[in-house]
Parts: sequence; C-alpha cells; structure tokens
Amino acid sequence: MSHRIEQRGATVAPLWKPRALGGSGSRLAQFLYVLELARSGADVAGVVSFHGGLDSPNPADGKNIKSKVLVLHGADDPYTPKADIAAMEKELKDAGADYQLVFYSGAVHAFTQPAAGDDPSRGAAYNERADKRSWRAMLDFFHEIFAH
Repeated sequence: MSHRIEQRGATVAPLWKPRALGGSGSRLAQFLYVLELARSGADVAGVVSFHGGLDSPNPADGKNIKSKVLVLHGADDPYTPKADIAAMEKELKDAGADYQLVFYSGAVHAFTQPAAGDDPSRGAAYNERADKRSWRAMLDFFHEIFAH
C-alpha cells in the first residue's frame, strides 16, 4: 500500500510506503519541522523545504541527519541572509548529508503561494515558473526515494 500526493486534481506521486517516509514544508514553521526532523536523526527517507528559513541554529545537530534533503528556495528571497545559506550548506556538507540546494532566479519568499500576490518588491510574492519547477523537483526527489 502506498499513499499519494494529490495536487491540482490529479494524483501525481507516491508520498510514502510502509517503512518509508518523506516530509515537505513551506514557511518557516513547517521548514523547521522537517529540517529539525532530519536533524533529530529520525529514520525518514527525505525532507523537502519550500522557501523556508535556512539558518543553522545548532550545526552540530547536522551529524544526525540520515535522510536526503532537498531545499527549494527563491534566489532573491530578502528574508534569508547569505550567511544563513552558507551555514546551512556547511552543516549539510560537514554531516556528509545527501542534499540538494536549488535556487530559483527571480523568486522571492513565498513563491509557491498565489495568495502572496505578485509584487516581488514586497519580499514575498507568487512566482508561477518557480512554483512549477519546485513542485516538479519535489516529485522527482520523492520518485527517487520511493521508486524502489
């Protein structure tokens, strides 16, 4: 038995199978949850963040990461300092984690949320191209994890 992700009226990919689990999150609280889940050493197959906070509050926790990590982020997100991005990547690299960091040009914070509006100068705005690309990246990531 496998469960599937449903988006826009169509079933598109397996989300989990028995003995396998993946999580995804957008916005800061959900991102911290999925990343902290990975940092806890939980036996999950993978975690995905959409435009989440990229700080590394306790880099030593990175050594506990067993899951694959996919971070999907707006290249022009004004809420994420470059130092946070560097710290996150260092934490993942030092931990030997299997990770991907993907940045979408022209995208700011909340790029998957149509309700964020369409004015990137406000720091948060919907970006249809980044939304579609990031969704596809998540599906490919979960397919890689759960295809076995």
